Order: sequence, then structure tokens, then C-alpha cells
Amino acid sequence: MRNYLLLTPGPLSTSQTVREAMLQDWCTWDKDYNEGIVTPIRKGLLAIAGLDENEYTDVLLQGSGTYCVEATIGAAVKPADKLLILANGAYGKRMAQIAEYYHIDHVLVSLHETELITGEVARRALEENPGITHLSMVHSETTTGLLNPIEEVAEVIRGKGITFIVDAMSSFGGVPIDMKKLDIDFLVSSANKCIQGVPGFGFVIAKKEKLMACKGVARSLSLDIYAQWETMEKGGGKWRFTSPTHVVRAFYQAMKELNEEGGIAARYERYKKSHRTLVDGMRALGFKTLLPDASQGPIITSFLYPHADFDFPAFYEALKQKGFVIYPGKISDADTFRIGNIGDVFPQDMERLLEAIKLTPVK
Repeated sequence: MRNYLLLTPGPLSTSQTVREAMLQDWCTWDKDYNEGIVTPIRKGLLAIAGLDENEYTDVLLQGSGTYCVEATIGAAVKPADKLLILANGAYGKRMAQIAEYYHIDHVLVSLHETELITGEVARRALEENPGITHLSMVHSETTTGLLNPIEEVAEVIRGKGITFIVDAMSSFGGVPIDMKKLDIDFLVSSANKCIQGVPGFGFVIAKKEKLMACKGVARSLSLDIYAQWETMEKGGGKWRFTSPTHVVRAFYQAMKELNEEGGIAARYERYKKSHRTLVDGMRALGFKTLLPDASQGPIITSFLYPHADFDFPAFYEALKQKGFVIYPGKISDADTFRIGNIGDVFPQDMERLLEAIKLTPVK
């Protein structure tokens, strides 16, 4: 049924049953949709994250994951606040672009794309930039495949009254995150990542008290997460503006399949096994990874070009003809390509990919 297997950081290959869930139409005003699908999704996200409904809440928002990152920064950071952005890739830097558009007082600490955001990086940045009220960073930076140690950063800011905003776009649902233990105030993710739904909306999980403080702060009507939350709370799952009904229903099915697999812990083990199969196999074929294993996450892996004249477009097309779509590189000072292993993808798929690569001439 598939034209090819998507080996990207999202959108990703979804299950047949997730795709089939989109075959029916839904009315945005109907209780079967709002109370039967949207509300269980909101409750289910908190359950997946292991959070208490009395302390935490969540809000769904139309658009890509970046919409939710922008909405969170635009509503959580008040005019008198100061935001510290720790970045080591394109998605961290995008937070700074958002801050610039919104005229938010901010400091960007931009590391090399292969350097981890450690606790020491955060400690130094706070010492050099007094008055920080909010800190934002990316957990899984798919520019390279780095998995940043948010635990270290959480420990550095603990007790300092700093609001912690984490872009967990490509990790939530696939990598265990103890949001309560890490004292994360806002966690942002998307439907088409590790929960294995399709593109069309994202979500913000937040401490209730922190979301309440966003009332009247948003610089955008459609990206006002407080107003969106309030409407969903009062309307039993109703969205303020037209919701992506088919995408929402697909996500409901994807969440069901995540739980059936054994939850985040089980999915994490599958992703790690697929990643290990991929990396070991690629190294056996002569390819080298950009990152050392110690800083590499299980979501997507960057591989260096095997030689200076490597023809990536030809390599890409050859693999596509064999049923596999990979990803070009994004790092600024090295020639790389990327292969993701999230989605409805299993270790045996990686073995098939490796066999296809083995039979593909590297020009």
C-alpha cells in the first residue's frame, strides 16, 4: 500500500490503520468528535506523559510544530521578561527568529551543530546574562541527530524561578521524558512525530499555573494558546477555529497504537534497536557517522559523504526506486545525509534498507 518507506524525522511512515482512520468525515461541532475524540486525546497525552490533571494540562493547535513553538514563546514570555535560547541546530535558532519577530528581549547562545547543550553550557550562559526569566531549548535536534541532556539543564535552573520551555518535537512519545521531575513548564510536540500520526496539528503540555499566566499575553490571535485552551475547556474539546478533523482522528488511532505497543518505554526500545541496526550496518558498509555514539539520539542519524564527489541526488533517487526515502543533510560545515528511523519502521526495515544500499553504486 505504500509508495515508499519514509526514513525522515517527520512526516513519517504511518501504519495502515492510522491512514484508514482518515476515511470518514467529522463535524467540528459534534459531541462524537469533540467529546469522543478531542477530549480523550487531551487526557491521553497527560496519561502518556505520566502527569496529574490537577497540576498539568494541554492544548492542541492547528499547524506544524513550529506554530506551537511560536505560540508558546509568544504567550509565555511577557514584555518585561528575558528569554535565554540555547541552540545547537536549525530548530533552536528558529526560536531566536520567533523572538525577533515578536520583539522579545532574548539572548541566543548558539553552539556548533555537533556540540551538546550541557548543564555547564547553561550555567555559563546564565552567569554571563543576568536577569533571565525563561530558558528554551530543543531536546532532539534533528539538524544532526543530537539528543541534548535536558536533565543537566533542568538541574542548573532548578530553584531559580526560570520558566523552562522544551521543544520535544522529535522526542516526545519516543524517548522517555519525566516532565514533572525535570520541572519542565512547557513541552511542545507535534502529531506527526514519535506518536506516529500525520501532519496538521501540534500540542503544548504545560503546568496549569503557567498556562493560566499566559492569559492576555499572546501577540497573535490564532496562536493564543490560552484562548485556545479556554475554548477547549469550556466547549468540551471544541477548537476556536476549524480543526483538522481527519488528522485529529488519525492521531487518536496513533495514540491507541502507542499504548498497545507498550507505551513510550517500548517504543523507545524499538527506536533504539532500529537505530543500532542502521548504524552498525552502515559502518560495516564503510559509512561514517557525523556524531559520536555518546551524543547521538535514536531518532535520526547523520552520515558523512563517503567521498568528496559523492552524488547524493543520484543515491537518493536510486534508493527511492527501491522503496526508501532518506533525507539530505542540514549541517553547515560538513557534507552529510540523514536517515531517520521513527514511524511505523522496524529493525527488519533497516535490514532491508542496508541491503538496498549495499546494492546501490556509490558514485
